[in-house]
Amino acid sequence: MQPETPDNDGSEPQAGRGRGGWRFSVTLIVLFVGMAGLAASAAGVSAQLLPRKFTTSQQQQIANWETARRWRALTAGKIFPASITYQVSSDTLNAGSQLALTAYRVGIARELSCAKAADAAADRVLSAGRCTALLRATYADETDSMLVTVGVAVMPGAGAARSAAGKLSADQEATVRALGFRGTLAASFSDRNRQLSWATSDGPYVIMTTAGYANGEPQVSVASDPYTDQEMSSVANGIADAVGTPLGVQPPTPACPGAPGC
Repeated sequence: MQPETPDNDGSEPQAGRGRGGWRFSVTLIVLFVGMAGLAASAAGVSAQLLPRKFTTSQQQQIANWETARRWRALTAGKIFPASITYQVSSDTLNAGSQLALTAYRVGIARELSCAKAADAAADRVLSAGRCTALLRATYADETDSMLVTVGVAVMPGAGAARSAAGKLSADQEATVRALGFRGTLAASFSDRNRQLSWATSDGPYVIMTTAGYANGEPQVSVASDPYTDQEMSSVANGIADAVGTPLGVQPPTPACPGAPGC
């Protein structure tokens, strides 16, 4: 065992203990400041790692952007499917239930400007709304007796598309140009064969359809033939829905940017 060291008598403080106490206090302060800095740094890293949330406005902007770019992201075959099912109402058929029929795609045209793919009256409306491009395809009904050209006009936003569709609907002569394809049932399909036309909108897209007879019959009044009128309407509206709905549907609401927990 080591012998004990006598205690100081208390008359004077020991020099060694005074300096040691001062150094100990400084060490505590430095340690405290260092720990505070480390805690702040850890808090900052933690905040960065936590999932970040989009504001409602940001969510809508991202959803609109996704919808607006869809016409470029999808292939032509996705925008215009090879076959489309449409319904003929029971009233038209004088039957107890509606009838499901299938229209098939005759051909797809290359992308054109609105001035080249729409008639003059429709182009005035679309150009005023700043139309970017117009996509077209032609379909035949299940009986090969009717043809429908469907056009997708790309607009800068949903508001512009709704406005343009409303103006086009008020003028049956303002519509997409009929689209024919050599060597097919639609070889002679042209604007002179258009019987009825419609316009609607889905998101930032104006969906236009024009229907006519496959036998090349020029424009005649079909109002006196309720069956023909309803059947043309059924196939054209079915095609418009099948093309427009996938294009204009809103994507899932974006929750947060790419980060752990998203």
